[in-house]
Amino acid sequence: MPGFEVFGDKEKQEIMDVLETGVLFRYEFGEQRKGIYKVRTFEENFAKYTGAGYAQAVTSGTVALKVALAVLGVGPGDEVITQGFTFVATWEAIFDIGATPVFTEIDTTLNMDPVDLEKKINDRTKAIIPVHMLGSGARIDEIMAIADKYNIPVIEDTAQAVGGRWRGRHLGTFGKCGTFSFDAVKTMTTGEGGMVITDDEKIWRNMSEYHDHGHDHLPNPGGRGGEGRSFIGFNYRMMELQGAIGIGQLAQLDYIVASQKKNKAAMRDAVSKLPGVTFRTLVDEEGDSATFLAFLLPSREKAQAVNRVLQDNGAGAIFFADNTWHYYPKWEHLLEGSTLCNSGWPFKYLDGRRKVVYDPEILPNSAEIMNRLLVYQVPVRISDERLQQINAAMDKAASEIS
Repeated sequence: MPGFEVFGDKEKQEIMDVLETGVLFRYEFGEQRKGIYKVRTFEENFAKYTGAGYAQAVTSGTVALKVALAVLGVGPGDEVITQGFTFVATWEAIFDIGATPVFTEIDTTLNMDPVDLEKKINDRTKAIIPVHMLGSGARIDEIMAIADKYNIPVIEDTAQAVGGRWRGRHLGTFGKCGTFSFDAVKTMTTGEGGMVITDDEKIWRNMSEYHDHGHDHLPNPGGRGGEGRSFIGFNYRMMELQGAIGIGQLAQLDYIVASQKKNKAAMRDAVSKLPGVTFRTLVDEEGDSATFLAFLLPSREKAQAVNRVLQDNGAGAIFFADNTWHYYPKWEHLLEGSTLCNSGWPFKYLDGRRKVVYDPEILPNSAEIMNRLLVYQVPVRISDERLQQINAAMDKAASEIS
């Protein structure tokens, strides 16, 4: 990880196809583009790869979440449950659609705790967004059982787990929608970009229209159809150059995941030298996309001490308890209710009363896990010298930290 490690001739040829037509817009210009529709082809290929019925390309993984929420009818007054360990985009999209995010604990999968999920459901809950964090699946079977019990739609945030599976089935295909990110550091990348998949044709059709100002796109997603607009929308279109790169990257995704698995295994062997180390729970080890190696030490103090030695020896890990982009207590703008809106929205009502207040101490189980967690990003390509450096750093940490 990320996919730019394997940029090559396939991506270049797909891009040249677009440049030779001169058409960067994903719709229309039929005669000029000579049958070349890269975004549409990317969507078709992605749906086939994941086993989904339909795929809708958009401009980012954040937008993918917002589009999915919109077509499920989520809006003001509604609550959407997600987890306290995720990228800020998950809850930004919830706020931006007008709803209120509610956060659950994580468990040792580093994903949504199904037990806490059920505790957080109420009459205002209109969607659940489990996040397949750091490349590995949530307890999606348990989450889906709870969602089905209460008849609440699930949107799988699969931004970090493209290519991941649970019992052979692709992550992102269990809920009503699955969303993906292809930004610059994702497993496969289009620079910026995202995708929403679904098996529901009506949901897909509404996504297709909503992401392009309400254009109806009949009779096919290559044109804009008869202009029988059914509702308002916005502009979240992916352009042809991104679609072209996506085609090339998707063709290499199985190779990327296989390479990461091999490299992760070698890195895990090195980490195993640390006294008292344990590893995150994988609900399906075979289905892990292997984009990250996550391990835990017995205490926060031990984790920080180990990481200091690793850093001093050129092999520092990520200590997510201090990460300001992915961990609930570090989202100061959320906790403080910071916004550019003069009315205080989305944290205040129009009369100035505070609508929602987030307590930084509300997820103690997550804090206990996060305080002990260290993480390595797993590259697609890793040199013998780098592996030797990691091994040497682990030897040093194991000998110095008892």
